[in-house]
Amino acid sequence: MIRQRFYIPFLIFLLSTVCISGQTRKQLETQRKKLNLKIKKVNKLLFEAKNDQKNALVDLSALNQKIGVREKLIETIHLEVKLLSAEIVANENKIAKLNTRLSALKEDYASMIFKSYKSKSQQSRTMFLLSSRNFRQAYKRLEYMKQYASFRKKQGEEIMIQTDLVKQFIVSLNLQKQEKDTLILSENEQKNKIEQDKKNQEKLVSEIKKKEKKYKSELRKSIREEKKIAQKIDKLIRAAIARANRKTRVSSNKTKKNEFILSPEAKALAARFELNKGKLPWPLRESLVIRRFGKQPHPTFSGITINSSGLHLATKKGAYASAIFGGTVLAIQLTTERKKNVLVQHGNYITAYNNLENSLVKMGDTVTIGQELGKVYTDKVTGKTTLIFLLFKNTTRLNPASWMLKR
Repeated sequence: MIRQRFYIPFLIFLLSTVCISGQTRKQLETQRKKLNLKIKKVNKLLFEAKNDQKNALVDLSALNQKIGVREKLIETIHLEVKLLSAEIVANENKIAKLNTRLSALKEDYASMIFKSYKSKSQQSRTMFLLSSRNFRQAYKRLEYMKQYASFRKKQGEEIMIQTDLVKQFIVSLNLQKQEKDTLILSENEQKNKIEQDKKNQEKLVSEIKKKEKKYKSELRKSIREEKKIAQKIDKLIRAAIARANRKTRVSSNKTKKNEFILSPEAKALAARFELNKGKLPWPLRESLVIRRFGKQPHPTFSGITINSSGLHLATKKGAYASAIFGGTVLAIQLTTERKKNVLVQHGNYITAYNNLENSLVKMGDTVTIGQELGKVYTDKVTGKTTLIFLLFKNTTRLNPASWMLKR
């Protein structure tokens, strides 16, 4: 009974504390592992590519990406160390309290054993019972002797349990200290690496400043080219909507301008597409987002705004883009640089796979989820392989990242 009264509330408190802090630290540990994998991916997809000519602006963008991930990793490790330090202090306090409790139990037990030894003889126990005034008193004295013996046994058991608990906490504490030391070493290693990255960053910035006019001109040209491609896709989708709607018998006043009039089958396909929001696969097996969707300031040149029509995904050389959902090839667009853009229709949703070296499908083809559409183009100057992935609902551009699986 004594053991239950003491241990049950204590263990409930102990386990709840471990679960709460362990869950938080588990999340940080998972995040740390993901960030380590992301750094490996950045190195593989952005730094292993061989290029014939150096492009400081492209190299700086890749380096900024790596520095950003490394900063998040250092922050995560630091938080993990702080939580671990708090757990170590809590465990040290628990060990101190357990040792205090253990000492008190041992003192009580020693005193009990000594008193028991003084009245140990069978004769003294017999005399204690025979000196009873009546049978009722003798019975009570016998029960007392049994309870006293049981109490001594429980005291001994409690000391053993308390001793084991102290040992377990000491083992746990030593493991936590080792883990903390490992994390601190990892944090210092990352700090040294980011210091080197930032030195390289300064060199690239200095190089860009010397040829700022040239790089700004190339950047503006690239932005204009992307804008032209986006406008052509918009025009192509509007024409496809008009062409598809002319074939239907539904009155034009029953639908909004620039919206597909869907057949029952197309409606069902669009509904399935919508149900998979946040669960759609990425168009590349291995990729890294190097430019987000929407308006954003240029990371190097102030005053220049980028309006990204989709996600820019870096991948390895020779990679193929795959359909993220079943549908029909709406169009294949050819750019001025002889690159191809494949548009796939999923009801009133359209996915566009831009910057392909070739196309493995043709207009009107039915494609299935995961089907390869074409090989992603590798830039001969920078050595980088990039897919530009767009998503539309009718003519409205959407953020593809909101529809894809989190990773």
